[in-house]
Amino acid sequence: MDIKGSVAVVTGGASGLGEATVERLIAGGGRVGIFDLNEERGRAVAARHAGRALFARVDVADEASVAAGIGAVKAAFGAIHICVSCAGIPGFVGRTVSKKGPFPLAEFTKVIQVNLIGTFNVARLAAAEILKNEPGPSGERGVIINTASLAAFDGQMGQCAYSASKAGVVGLTLPMTRDFSQFGVRVCAIAPGLFETPMGAGVPPEVKERLIGTLEFPKRMGAPSEFAALAAHIVENAYLNGEVIRIDAGTRAPPR
Repeated sequence: MDIKGSVAVVTGGASGLGEATVERLIAGGGRVGIFDLNEERGRAVAARHAGRALFARVDVADEASVAAGIGAVKAAFGAIHICVSCAGIPGFVGRTVSKKGPFPLAEFTKVIQVNLIGTFNVARLAAAEILKNEPGPSGERGVIINTASLAAFDGQMGQCAYSASKAGVVGLTLPMTRDFSQFGVRVCAIAPGLFETPMGAGVPPEVKERLIGTLEFPKRMGAPSEFAALAAHIVENAYLNGEVIRIDAGTRAPPR
C-alpha cells in the first residue's frame, strides 16, 4: 500500500515510537490521526503538520473514546487505511510473589487492559472503517500494525504482567490476519527491544547497561526512527502479512 494519499491512526502518537511513526507517515505523503492521552504533546505534534495531522485525546482501552477519535479522523480526512498501535505502559515490576506478598492483581489487570485489550479495541474499531474502503489494484484495503515487545518472548524476572500483555499481542497476529485475509487487510506486529523512548528512559541505568551488553550489534538503544522505518516498510510491502518482526539488535534478554 502506498503511504502517499493514505490516512493512518497512530496510538501513542505524541511521543516515542508513535511520534516517530507519525513523522514517517506524514513524510511519506500520508495524513495521520494522533491518538494519545497527553494533550499538550499531541497537539504540538499535530501543529507541526497543519492540515496533515489531527490530535484526539483517546484512551485506547475505552470503546467510546476510541470510537470518537476514529470519527474525528474520518470527518477530517474521509477514510482510514492504516492503523498503528504504539500506546502502552510498562506497569508495575515485581515478582509473582515477593516479600511484600503476591503481585497486586489490580496492577496486572491494568497492564493487560491497556497493552492487550487496548490494542485489540483500537484494531477492531479501525478495521471496521478500513473494511469500508474500495480495494486498490492489488485488492488491498488497509494495514494494521500492532506493537509487541521482545518481552513477549524473553520476559525478565518481574515482568509477568508486561510480558503477558505483549505475548497476547503476538497471539492476536495470526488469527486477526486470517479474520481479514479475504477482505484485503494485512496484519503484522513489531516486537521492539530496548529503544530510546519515554518508556525506555524509565529503565534503571544499571539494567539498561546490562541489557545493552546483551545486544549483538549495534550495541546501543534503538532509535524511534528505526521502528518507524520498519512500520513504513510493512505498509509498503504487500507481501508482509501475519508476521511478528523483532527489531532488537539480536538481543535475547537475560533472566534479570
